[in-house]
Amino acid sequence: MKFVFTDKKITLPAAVHAYAEKKVGKLDRFFKEDATANITFSVEKERYNRVEITIRSSGTIFRVSESTSDMHASIDAAVTTLERQIRKNKTRLEKRLRQGAFERVVDESEISTFAPEETEEGEYRLVRSKKFPIKPMTREEAILQMNLLGHSFFAFKDEDRSGAFSVVYRRNDGGYGLIEDEV
Repeated sequence: MKFVFTDKKITLPAAVHAYAEKKVGKLDRFFKEDATANITFSVEKERYNRVEITIRSSGTIFRVSESTSDMHASIDAAVTTLERQIRKNKTRLEKRLRQGAFERVVDESEISTFAPEETEEGEYRLVRSKKFPIKPMTREEAILQMNLLGHSFFAFKDEDRSGAFSVVYRRNDGGYGLIEDEV
């Protein structure tokens, strides 16, 4: 696994990077040779140490972000959350991950619930814009990718509908919804 470290508004000693590499490196058994781990360190409001880990492997993206008062604790929490994500989606991921990645037995952890944030009415202000290639995939793969990213929706080209633009989203009742283009 290749590691890329980014420090935002903070300068960390090499020992913290080495600790993160050691902890995230333990997840190497799940990924194939082409895996890249981007680890971003930042400080929020001068109190919370935030760690964001993004792992790209075989066209699948795993992302997790954790904040605590200690950088080492944030790293530990992020790795634990990432491992929980992988184990939760074990059966769906087995064909994309390294053979024998799930041979160890670990108890399933509790799953956090999703609660959308309340927003105030006002003028519409676009605060962020992203560009990314939209890949053709099945609906199940799109839901899996959405869950791995920790997002509440995911746009994709639906293989079942000849590449038509579609969006899957997480509903408040815990289920999933699908928005399809009228092609």
